[in-house]
Amino acid sequence: MGAAVTGRTGIVDAHHHVWDLSVRDQDWIVGPELAPLRRNFTAEELAPEARAAGVARAVLVQTVTVAEETPEFLVLAESSELIGAVVGWTDLTRPDVADELARLRESPGGRHLKGIRHQVQGEPDPEWLLREDVRRGLTAVAEAGLAYDLVVLPHQLPACARAAERHPGLTFVLDHLGKPPIDTGEPEPWATDVRALAALPNTVCKLSGMVTEADRRSWSVSDLAPYADTVLEAFGPGRLMFGSDWPVCTLVASYAEVLDIADQLTGKLDESEREEFFSGTATRVYRL
Repeated sequence: MGAAVTGRTGIVDAHHHVWDLSVRDQDWIVGPELAPLRRNFTAEELAPEARAAGVARAVLVQTVTVAEETPEFLVLAESSELIGAVVGWTDLTRPDVADELARLRESPGGRHLKGIRHQVQGEPDPEWLLREDVRRGLTAVAEAGLAYDLVVLPHQLPACARAAERHPGLTFVLDHLGKPPIDTGEPEPWATDVRALAALPNTVCKLSGMVTEADRRSWSVSDLAPYADTVLEAFGPGRLMFGSDWPVCTLVASYAEVLDIADQLTGKLDESEREEFFSGTATRVYRL
């Protein structure tokens, strides 16, 4: 469906996950709404769907704050034709974080490490990113030439902007638009705060995760459009990228359907701008 609509090849999917429950639990998969995710999801399962949708490369993103996950992902990327980059996890607050990043980059598959992410959305302190120990870690990420993915809730966006302002040499990547309240249809204060973040030149945004922030029982592309339009206007196509958020998206829509939705939401862009959105931005940010 996605490829038939977009007619594109060479797409970069800037955000997907895999996990094997026999290796470790995904303790965030709780409750009946998330029950369909309580199985293994592998790169081998994703690959044919991605190829059919015109996706050439994909960015594998961390799921849990477990140190062993990132080395496993790097080894997986080394043997995968699809996975071109890994956004991993390490404890930014550890005193030797620079050494740990160097160790990861020198480990098997380490050349695929292109970013770091922490589950900031789960931190009770809305200004966690501004803590001195975290700031030291962010400096190390910048010095290692990596990007930093932000998975945050709307009330944490002001701290994201302050962190980006304090670290101008680090590219901050906003995952899932900062999780706007699409299900309630109330864009403020998210819209104001995301524009403030976008005003900083070292920030980019993923058009990802939208279908699961909408009302899962009753939603339409028109429900998503105001939020997509906000980030399109704020970041521009040169700082916006497509992400499927597979397999989380499968709670609501198939891989091809998510790509089709992104195609519809970016229909206002001209062809060169759509090329940026579907591949150019991610290729630059993650150095594919």
